[in-house]
Amino acid sequence: MFEYEMHQLRAAELIREADRRRLLREAREAKAERAARRSARHETEGRVSTSQRRSRFTRAA
Repeated sequence: MFEYEMHQLRAAELIREADRRRLLREAREAKAERAARRSARHETEGRVSTSQRRSRFTRAA
């Protein structure tokens, strides 16, 4: 019985550790996303979007 209880304690400990690591990873990702949005707002040139239907060059006469 003692081994089973030790196993249960270890399993609970591993679950808590996994949750803690997941929360830390999510917090780092959120912080990086905020920083990317903040820096994108201050850029002088925006992203250029291209349309698939339009050609880069004009048509010949």
